[in-house]
Amino acid sequence: MATFKVPLSRTDTSEAMMTATEIGTEVPPLPHAAVRPGTGTAATAAAARSRVLAPLLVLAGDLGALAAAVLVAAVAWPPAILFVAVAVATFAIEGEYRLRISLGIAQVLTRTVGTVAFAALAAALVSGPRAHAAELAAAGALAPPALIVARTVTFALVRRLRRAGVISEPTVIIGSGPWARELARTLADHREYGLEAVGFLDRDRGERLPLPVLGTVDDLDAVVGRHGIRRVIVAFGPTREADMVKVLRASARRDFEVHVVPRFFELGATPLGPRTDDVWGIPLVRMQRPAFSARTWRTKRAFDLLVSGAVLVLAGPLMLLIAAAVRCSSRGPVLFRQVRIGQRGRPFELVKFRSMRVNDDSDTTWDVSDDERVTAVGRVLRRTGLDELPQLWNVLRGDMSLVGPRPERPHFAVRFGETVPNYDDRHRVPVGVTGWAQVHGLRGDSSIEERARFDNAYIERWSPWLDLVILVRTVVAAFRGRR
Repeated sequence: MATFKVPLSRTDTSEAMMTATEIGTEVPPLPHAAVRPGTGTAATAAAARSRVLAPLLVLAGDLGALAAAVLVAAVAWPPAILFVAVAVATFAIEGEYRLRISLGIAQVLTRTVGTVAFAALAAALVSGPRAHAAELAAAGALAPPALIVARTVTFALVRRLRRAGVISEPTVIIGSGPWARELARTLADHREYGLEAVGFLDRDRGERLPLPVLGTVDDLDAVVGRHGIRRVIVAFGPTREADMVKVLRASARRDFEVHVVPRFFELGATPLGPRTDDVWGIPLVRMQRPAFSARTWRTKRAFDLLVSGAVLVLAGPLMLLIAAAVRCSSRGPVLFRQVRIGQRGRPFELVKFRSMRVNDDSDTTWDVSDDERVTAVGRVLRRTGLDELPQLWNVLRGDMSLVGPRPERPHFAVRFGETVPNYDDRHRVPVGVTGWAQVHGLRGDSSIEERARFDNAYIERWSPWLDLVILVRTVVAAFRGRR
């Protein structure tokens, strides 16, 4: 099969929040002792400890607090273990062990109470609500104050380790304006935040700066690799969308977090929530990393394998009946094979049940919904989506996912990539049997611009829950015959 790649777009409409205010004073260089570039064995070890040791300390404190609660409440061991396991797993899913820059108890109070209540309820339902309800209720009441005490102790310990330089994360600041310089000095003066600023990324204007200029935004990927960067703080003035896109795309390739100094934060315009940190009065908003680069994407692949394998087994008899019907409907093979464009522009062979009479123009004919060559059996299969059942084999092979942007034919992929904004960005992730655009009715002869918009929105907001919603809506639409 010939190699075919669709070039990925270098543009995006993502917006970044930047500060447009300057403090108007020149910041002198940091003392030599305070400038500790994040290179070398010591810095690498400190960064590794920051990613592993700090969360483990908090996790150990949580386990101790939860164990103390179930012991005092005299909860029997099976429900007690379940209670602790559900609570810790929920904390992990909510990102409680991905520590913030500024650690504070007030930020976790609400989530702690809600998580403990959920864990107690889950343990009671599984083990029998009447058998252990009283003990689990007592544990649920005791656990929040115990967790608050544990978090107070472990947060204090983490801050102390940060100040001592035992744990720290190499950080680069994008921009070299007044707020960028102020951030560099603040991080050097307040080591409890655990960020070790190593330099700026900006055009070198020959100004006196507290840290070296390591390059421009174009050099971010190289700088991240050279210095082991774990955090990137965007602090340039006027909004530069193209630069912001480069930062976020780099974060998808490498494992670092992106924070932005929000525009007009002095006027109270800072968004509040779990993604907003405060560094000595300077707010930092953590940008949500593209979901397709997150470690949880592996969960998506595991889910694909499990579901597609199970459906192929369970639907085996139905697929045999469909194959027989297709064979009787017209001359030709049961399966229709066609080259489509998958992730990163790679071609693959898609399989589905044949729904038309054999022809030689399927690669370049856009819409065949009213084509007279569609067989009677094919119309039923298309309306219910049953013609796409063989694509589960593509899912097992790794060519596709259950949910993702629908794959297009090379002829149209090239055309749309040249004419539709952000169309090629759809190829960042595996293509899918169904997708966010499809469940919104964007199938057949529908707007390609709208499809690209929905597909890219799915990529940026992906979650296992969103996949589940799309699959349920797809099944419901198939039963109603509205696909």
